[in-house]
Amino acid sequence: MKVETILFDLDGTLINTNELIIASFTHTLEKYGDRSYTREEILDFIGPPLVDSLKKVNPNKVEEMITAYREHNYANHEKYVEAYPTVVDTIKKLKESGFQLGIVTTKLSDTAKLGLKITGMDQLFDILIGLDDVDNAKPHPEPILKAIDELKANPMTTMMVGDNYHDIEAGHNAGVQTAGVAWTIKGRKILEDHDPDYMLEEMSDLLQIVGVE
Repeated sequence: MKVETILFDLDGTLINTNELIIASFTHTLEKYGDRSYTREEILDFIGPPLVDSLKKVNPNKVEEMITAYREHNYANHEKYVEAYPTVVDTIKKLKESGFQLGIVTTKLSDTAKLGLKITGMDQLFDILIGLDDVDNAKPHPEPILKAIDELKANPMTTMMVGDNYHDIEAGHNAGVQTAGVAWTIKGRKILEDHDPDYMLEEMSDLLQIVGVE
């Protein structure tokens, strides 16, 4: 099916922030958690909005934990963040080929913009929908539908690309095409179980799918 608009999740999809996220959770949990958490447990926190993950740790200290997490995360962006292989070149080719491109993330907009700036992609996207731009986060369709509305895009020719099942579910809920990324830290089977239309082995696979030479 024809694709004219491509929406991307950010963390774990375009930029590798996994170790930054794990480090920020570790920092926060050491300060506020009532026990030590394993890396595998922390991986389960990646993807949903921060408030939802931290409520599971200590519902009485959520605001303090969010502050501690965000301070650590923002301060350490440049130390950890990098684009995944083939991402920057692929996004540039899509932009040059006339596709509408957007970011739909559960991060706050300012932090998302920082990640894009560090990786040199801050001028390549037509829209960025962050957690602070919507009432309902993915897998609710609102963030995708908001991006589509502001871009005046057609849902039938829109694709959502992401590394988490929330991205695929949100795409299904919004009635758009979906693509999972095989490099997801959650393991590709979790994405495949949610039936994306495509699975990308690397971001450049997207070029062939949408017909860019």
